[in-house]
Amino acid sequence: MYFAYSVLMLLAACALAPYWLVQGLRHKKYFSNLKERLGLEFPGLKHPPEQRQGAIWLHAVSVGEALSCVGLARRLKEKYPGRPLIVSTTTITGQAIARERMPFADAVIYFPLDWSFCVQRALSAVNPALVIILETEIWPNFLRESARRNVPVMFVSGRISDRSFARYMRYFGVFGIFLRPFLRKVLANPSVYLMQGEKDADRMRELGAPPEKVIASGNLKYDMERPASTPLAAWLEKEAARTHREPIIVTGSVVATEEPLALIAFGVVQGDYPKALLVLAPRKPERFQAAADFIEESHRKFIRRSELGIAGPGNSRDETNHAVIPDDVTVLLLDSIGELGSLYSLADGVLVGGSLVASGGHNILEPAAFGKVPVFGPFMENFAEISQRFLNANAAVQVGSPEDAGVTWIELLRNPEKMRLMGGAARRLVEGSRGATDRALEAVDQLLGKTPERS
Repeated sequence: MYFAYSVLMLLAACALAPYWLVQGLRHKKYFSNLKERLGLEFPGLKHPPEQRQGAIWLHAVSVGEALSCVGLARRLKEKYPGRPLIVSTTTITGQAIARERMPFADAVIYFPLDWSFCVQRALSAVNPALVIILETEIWPNFLRESARRNVPVMFVSGRISDRSFARYMRYFGVFGIFLRPFLRKVLANPSVYLMQGEKDADRMRELGAPPEKVIASGNLKYDMERPASTPLAAWLEKEAARTHREPIIVTGSVVATEEPLALIAFGVVQGDYPKALLVLAPRKPERFQAAADFIEESHRKFIRRSELGIAGPGNSRDETNHAVIPDDVTVLLLDSIGELGSLYSLADGVLVGGSLVASGGHNILEPAAFGKVPVFGPFMENFAEISQRFLNANAAVQVGSPEDAGVTWIELLRNPEKMRLMGGAARRLVEGSRGATDRALEAVDQLLGKTPERS
């Protein structure tokens, strides 16, 4: 079955090759990290493998996972200073966040493609004593090769979304006679599954994971550190006060085709607040130009964050003296990575991206940690449990359309006491749900204690 799986992976790669080629040429994706993903070279690994004896390999596929594991990564480095910490991601944006937010890591690399020869080279290069995988990235060849080397693998903050679980069940219905035994064999390799909640734990057991290895342990996202201020946030706060631009509406991590919906929602607010300012933050860099085109089509003036001449995160240089918001500008296009979190602190209204279109929604906890009321659309499958908890606590608002989002913001702006109470409830939910990091560290202690010394 592993051979058949690898062949299917190869066929899928061949089928997707034209898309990858176009995206690589148009957006400079894939090609820059292809050698690394094939296991041919790892420029981030500066020392020979024997100097990484006992390393901890932490994998976070993309931006959300990378942000959620910063606290865990820092605690790991503090607790095991003698063990190299190697962080991997799959996406370019995830790589950028990992390098920015985890400078204490000994190396940041790309995760290998799931063919045995790629995985073997990567494991030999990293030489880990333990692999920690965020959420539920199930790669059969990687898990098998790790087990062959007696490298324990643990999943942290694991989840199985409604959509993913339904997809597995459909596959079981058609290919169950082959797929169920194969998946059961694959899922027997990891040492422990720390799942976000009981429903996720039940689903993981249903897929075939050994029941004794599956634990409901909480969501690392609740433990995320509140983003620090950035030069951009400091500038925007001063500039908005100087020009009396209010309210500030932040639409974070909007996805493809959602940009015009965010503009429609903002347009509703503009009817009552002509001095309002929209911060439009696309989820992926390749959407920056498309977002700009949508803003122009809406006949609005905008400025790009990249044209402001303001220092990036972690840079203390003062380059903000000449950056201004012209009176006719109503949209700030956030064409950067790693600065959205800091801008939530300034928001009077928030829209959680990926929720107005069928994309599964994104993390509502960053704005909630600042006491902001998350507003999101009908599509929140990826954060179903979290979003429902917030709705039950009257700490968020779910809307059915962009127009409804605009109306919701206006209602909250007109009722600051209601906004304060809901924002306070949101912040308390975040603060009262912490602890997944501590439980993950306890599991790390146990696994490292059982890990045999390797030469």
